[in-house]
Amino acid sequence: MGCFVHVYGGRKAHWAMFVLAFGAISKANANFTVASDGSGNFKSVSQAVAAAPTHSPQPFTIYIKAGVYDEIVEVGSEKTNIVFIGDGIDRTIITGNRSVAGGWSTFNTATVGVEGARFMAQHMTFLNSAGQDKGQAVAFRIQSNQSTLYRCSFVGFQDTLYVKEGIQFFRECEIHGTVDFIFGNSAVVFQNCNLYARMLNGNQPNVITAQGREDPTEKAGIVIQNCTTFAERDLSPSTKTYLGRPWREYSRTVIMQSFLDDFIDPTGWLRWNDTAPVDLLFYAEYQNRGHGAVTKDRVNWPGYKVLSNPSDAAVFTVSRFLKGDEWLPATGVPYTGSLM
Repeated sequence: MGCFVHVYGGRKAHWAMFVLAFGAISKANANFTVASDGSGNFKSVSQAVAAAPTHSPQPFTIYIKAGVYDEIVEVGSEKTNIVFIGDGIDRTIITGNRSVAGGWSTFNTATVGVEGARFMAQHMTFLNSAGQDKGQAVAFRIQSNQSTLYRCSFVGFQDTLYVKEGIQFFRECEIHGTVDFIFGNSAVVFQNCNLYARMLNGNQPNVITAQGREDPTEKAGIVIQNCTTFAERDLSPSTKTYLGRPWREYSRTVIMQSFLDDFIDPTGWLRWNDTAPVDLLFYAEYQNRGHGAVTKDRVNWPGYKVLSNPSDAAVFTVSRFLKGDEWLPATGVPYTGSLM
């Protein structure tokens, strides 16, 4: 989708600056280049982030050449408008192996953690290689506003992708995991993404989402639109896989216009535990397709709904739920603001 300028509250010049800046993003004009072979400005991503300006009003681009970067990367809140550009999924890889079993808190297991606003990454993989027996092990943690992930891959087992807080948009990404592999309390939309359920040792079920809204006034929620679910080839047919479970009592997750394959359990959703309440959450499905999208055997929780009115589903579109028309055009990343 081409870039264009919106006028919001007389800020046309402000948005024009960002459109021009983001429109010029490319490997060729990156501010820094990271290359493990020494051919760039830095050998590690962390070094480049540390050297990037603080509170930058404009995009600051770090091109990360193909290679495997074994390091923990933190983009602090003072590092605004940082842009990572890789050479492609499975070509540019940042990897770590921290896990809860290894003595880390879930928060600090993240291979890459982002707090700085308006972060953007494209064409790369974020990996936690701790393994399926190490418990929570985050590949990517994000808690920033108006951030965009485009054509990136997130690979782990339990707790792969921690959308902790803030506002984010994921487009044409791949997320691989087992238990709660997309979790947190951001306002986030996944659009045109592929979600891969992996094999987990033991009898524990797979759960795609675990949303953590604690207050009904919070505008947070996980929205999955026009995405496709996949079972990885080693996934046992006996492993139950669910769309989500409520991490907190006001948990909110909407799956709409997506393909749900037959490995999704017919009940669709799972309690957090035997006593966890299910009356205050909001879980909804709208116009999904595939054998796993049949809703006749879904849970009968008070908070679960099958939406039939387009106006009810439209509340969770990019334009309305994320107010995406106010900031996504400036990134140059394609998006659909409405229902499809």
